[in-house]
Amino acid sequence: MLPPMKPLLLMALLALPTFAAEDEKGFAPLFNGRDLTGWVNANCAPETWSVTNGMIHCTGHPTGAMRTERQYENFILEADWHFLESGGNSGVFIWGTPIAAPGVPFLRGIEVQVLDHGFNVPGKNQWYTTHGDVFPIHGAKMKPFGRHNGDRSFPSEERSKGFPEWNHYRIVCTNGTLRLSVNGKEVSGGEDCNYRKGYLALESEGAQVEFKNIRIKELPSSNPSANLCAPIDEGFRSIFTGLDLRGWADTNAHTLERWSVEGERLHLRRKPELPENRGSWLAPLRTEKLYGDAEFIVDVQRSKDESDNLPNVEFRGVQLPLASVVSSWTRNKITARGRKIFVEANGKQSGPFTIPEAEGPGPLKILDTNGPLVFMNLYARE
Repeated sequence: MLPPMKPLLLMALLALPTFAAEDEKGFAPLFNGRDLTGWVNANCAPETWSVTNGMIHCTGHPTGAMRTERQYENFILEADWHFLESGGNSGVFIWGTPIAAPGVPFLRGIEVQVLDHGFNVPGKNQWYTTHGDVFPIHGAKMKPFGRHNGDRSFPSEERSKGFPEWNHYRIVCTNGTLRLSVNGKEVSGGEDCNYRKGYLALESEGAQVEFKNIRIKELPSSNPSANLCAPIDEGFRSIFTGLDLRGWADTNAHTLERWSVEGERLHLRRKPELPENRGSWLAPLRTEKLYGDAEFIVDVQRSKDESDNLPNVEFRGVQLPLASVVSSWTRNKITARGRKIFVEANGKQSGPFTIPEAEGPGPLKILDTNGPLVFMNLYARE
C-alpha cells in the first residue's frame, strides 16, 4: 500500500492539467485539411501546392512560396513537416512580404529552415545546419541568438529527424523576437527583427515536402510602426509559373527558339546573325489575358556583354522602355490608368505615355530585342 500523498505535492499535480489546458487555449487552424482556403500562391505553378490525404503537399518546383492571406505580428505557430525524399530543402517564412523580393524567387522575411539531414553541400555545420537554422533573407534583419554565422542562428542542439520521419516546429514570435523549438525544445532564434509583422509562408525549394497540423495562437499586439511592417497585399498575382510559358501566347514560329525558362527565370536568347528579314525572327511574348486599367511588375537583368541592349515591353499600343542596370536586377512597376501609362523603377518615374484612342484592352508584350535578357517575378493586378 502506498503512503498518503503530501498535500503540497497533490496540489501541484492537480494543477498540471490546468496549465496544459491554458496553454492550448486560443489556437486556431491555419489549414483546414481539405483545401488551401486562406492561402495565396505567391509565385509558383498552379500544381506546386495541393492537398493530399489531409496534408499540404508541395512538389518543390519551382522555387517559390505559398503565403497566408493576412498578416500576423505576435503569435505562436506550430506545424509538422516531413520530406518525401532524402536531402530535401524547404522553409517556413515569418513576417514575409506579399510577393517575391526583386531578382529572387523568395519573399523578404525571416526564414525558419526546413532541411533534411541528407542535404549535404560544402560548408555543412559551418555556414548551415539541418536542424533548425533561423536567418533573415533579402533585406530582412535579425540579431541571432547563440552560435551563429553572420546573422544566421544555429541550433544549440541537433533535434530534427531525417527523411521520412515527421518533425514538429513551434515558433514563438513576440515584439520582433523569434524563438524556434524543434521537437519539443527551443534551439534557435533571434531578436530585433525587421519586419516584425507580415505574412507567413511555406517554401517550395526543389523537394517534395508535406505539412500538417498547422495552427496559430495570436498574442497581443505591440502596435509596431509602419517601417517594421511588411507591405500589405495590393492584389498583385503572378502571371509566370516559373516552370514554363503557360499563360503566354506564341507570336511567331521562332518563339521557342528565342525564349526559355530556367531556374524560375525567363531567358531571351541572342541570335548573333539574324537574316535580312529579321523582323520575322524577333519573337515577342504576350500574355493570353487581356488587360485594361492594370499594373504590372517586371524584374529584368541585362548582361555585362550586352550593356546597350535595353529591355522593352509593349502595352495597349505603347512601347515602354524598362529601367535596367548591367548585371543587376531592376524592378519595374508599370501603371496604366485611363489613357496614361507610367513606369517606375529605382525611385524614378518615366512617362506619362499616352495610349492611342483606338486601343482597348490588350496583352502585356515582352519585346524581343535580340537579347540576352533575363526576366522574372512577373505580376499583374487589374
